[in-house]
Amino acid sequence: MNKKVGNILKYGASVLLALVLLFFAFKKVDWTEFWSALKACRWEYVLLSMFFGLLAFYCRALRWRELLLPIDRTTSRLTCFNAVNISYAVNMALPRVGEIVRCGYITAHSRKEPGGEDGQPRRLASFDKVLGTAALERSVDVITLLLVLLVFLLFTWNRFGGFFVDNVFGAASGRFSAAKIITAGAVVLILALLVWATVRYSDRWPPLRKVSSFCKGIWQGFVSCLSMKRAWWFFLLTLMIWGCYWMMSATILWAVQGIDPAKVSSDLATAVAGLQDLNLSDAMFLMLAGSLSSLVPVPGGFGAFHFIVAGAISYAYGLPFEFGIIFATLSHESQGVNQLVWGAISYISEQFRKKI
Repeated sequence: MNKKVGNILKYGASVLLALVLLFFAFKKVDWTEFWSALKACRWEYVLLSMFFGLLAFYCRALRWRELLLPIDRTTSRLTCFNAVNISYAVNMALPRVGEIVRCGYITAHSRKEPGGEDGQPRRLASFDKVLGTAALERSVDVITLLLVLLVFLLFTWNRFGGFFVDNVFGAASGRFSAAKIITAGAVVLILALLVWATVRYSDRWPPLRKVSSFCKGIWQGFVSCLSMKRAWWFFLLTLMIWGCYWMMSATILWAVQGIDPAKVSSDLATAVAGLQDLNLSDAMFLMLAGSLSSLVPVPGGFGAFHFIVAGAISYAYGLPFEFGIIFATLSHESQGVNQLVWGAISYISEQFRKKI
């Protein structure tokens, strides 16, 4: 099986999983009630959620730039912003591919300098170094998510601890065993030895030297944080990004709480009444629940986000799963439109920059 066929099968499996999750999420939805609820919600709050989404894109671009500046001081805010936007749009169709696209975009816009091994000019922000910064950025997000989840559960364990125990910790513990842990440790050790051997003996075989150079570039990008001049700004931007995510969830909650009971069925009106006491801590819970969908390898989180968030609403508040789908759809599709629109704007902007 060649690489192309393998990629097609891999992507096909990802799309199939998304379709299966969407089917189970929406199979019991009453479409008449669904559309009436969407029409009756407070759309000004949905638009506000999209604004916070855009603000999160920009803050992410600024944060990434702080990691790129030690590599190439000419990296502009617009370049980083366009790279982030285009990567989000690509990820809507091809999971994880957007990360490669944004790294390539930054490299293509990096300043050239003489002195390459073949005598040709080389990019200051080479692809391997940029990839290292992207890996570091994602690592920071994972750590931040875990810290936010830990702090959140310290204060709200009685209300929401059960959901995460049953759906996250319990599910994860069932996947681990002594044999799996030993196997994973052995794989990590073997990979570490391979990297060491590649670097140690790279001068003996030209192809190995190229692999060694690539690995060194990734590492240099990963440790670029050590050369940041404004570490405080990097961490402040991280807080701002997650603050935007929180407000994206809160504004959708307000949009659903504002549904006019007179414009929907009695069952939906009862469900809306059950949301009226929810506050910012509930918005945080729904944000954290939604973040779990990123662990499922499906295009754009389709299906996974809807299934997990609707399940969280049903579990925590005893509301019908079908009502949770309304919240999940507003939350996910509004940001999906956001990503596609700004991805297109950034792509068009790039075409104009090429012509100038």
